[in-house]
Amino acid sequence: MSDLTLLTRNSISDKLAIVKERLVKSRPSIWGREIRFLSFVLLWGISGGVSDAKPLKVFVLAGQSNMQGHARVSTIEHLGMSNETTSLHAKMIDESGDPRVLDDVWISYLSRDGEKSGPLTTGFGADEDKIGPELTFGITIREILDEPVLLIKTAWGGKSLHTDFRPPSAGPYQYQSGELERLAKRGEDIDQRRAEKVEATGHYYRLMIDHIREVLGRVDEIVPDFDPETGAELAGFVWFQGWNDMVDSGVYPDRGQPGGYNAYSENLAHFIRDVRRDLNRPKLPFVIGLMGVNGPTAEYTAAEQRYRAVHQNFRDAMAAPAANPEFERNVIAVLTETYWDLELKELIARDERLRRESRAAQKERGLDGRAAATLLEELRAAEFSAAERELLSIGVSNQAYHYLGSAKILGQIGEAFAEAIGELVKQNDI
Repeated sequence: MSDLTLLTRNSISDKLAIVKERLVKSRPSIWGREIRFLSFVLLWGISGGVSDAKPLKVFVLAGQSNMQGHARVSTIEHLGMSNETTSLHAKMIDESGDPRVLDDVWISYLSRDGEKSGPLTTGFGADEDKIGPELTFGITIREILDEPVLLIKTAWGGKSLHTDFRPPSAGPYQYQSGELERLAKRGEDIDQRRAEKVEATGHYYRLMIDHIREVLGRVDEIVPDFDPETGAELAGFVWFQGWNDMVDSGVYPDRGQPGGYNAYSENLAHFIRDVRRDLNRPKLPFVIGLMGVNGPTAEYTAAEQRYRAVHQNFRDAMAAPAANPEFERNVIAVLTETYWDLELKELIARDERLRRESRAAQKERGLDGRAAATLLEELRAAEFSAAERELLSIGVSNQAYHYLGSAKILGQIGEAFAEAIGELVKQNDI
């Protein structure tokens, strides 16, 4: 048993006083932050052992643009228009119909514009008027645990696992032969590019870990009435990333073949191990959100068949660590394809066909921009019912690779992440 778990509450102040004295002498400029984080670790190791009070549960949400979230707040209305999501919609709004502000779920979100923190509500997505999975995750995990929670979210758009989030134990990135050939043909300085790659490698992994540690050292600044005697407990981690790796044929030259993304599986396994090591949580419950853009590959249209194998291979690679015996009972993969909105997908496909017809007619008839726009509206009026046009207007706010900017899709994904992590928390008695 570790020394931390053997500590009693009565000895904490004495232990901290000793460590503080040592740190002040050796690192006087940063001892305050070190002590705050150590206080969290000490309480983490022994919280719950003396009183019935439970430590504050802390969950990390990390990834790239789809973890950021590109669903405009206006699309929340779509959940109330569907029988399958009306109950979730009711949890996302207050009595006046405005977005709900939770008074016992807090969030610290680090992204391209720095940190934003406070009670969980809308606006913790990629922009002020957007949401990601965090809103329904927080609502759902709060219900499951029946206790307050803190979310730490770190997400940046357009980031890869092979380089940007590359974990330390994965080692340095090795250029593929095809990549080197293309660089040479363009006259690139290979040595300079290698040096740039070294500098970029793992940058966002380090930012993520540093922010998690830093927030855990100042929970009282984010959570009102936080009780340091009860402490806080890192209870789970959700990873939702993948687009940049999936579309990179240079890094994954055999991506259309079985095993073409094996390197992603290996890096993700390293990522899980390194996160647990760097946060001192050897069995930290871990959820992997599998890339699910366009829905189940079995239902891909004729036009989508050209990339069906690539998409399925990548999803299989993302899921692989969850089947590793090393991660049994503490890593689980969630199929986000399950929540893709096939109705919206069909409506968008129809609208794109009308756009093509309008452009062709514009070219044939020599129409100006205003006439072409009028023609497109006429085609839409003939093709869509009023309800379908309303659904398109309300339900979609971004591109397919951002899950259509749909709160209905991302809301269900956040709920599924919380249900999965909640199950792991219960299984592991956290």
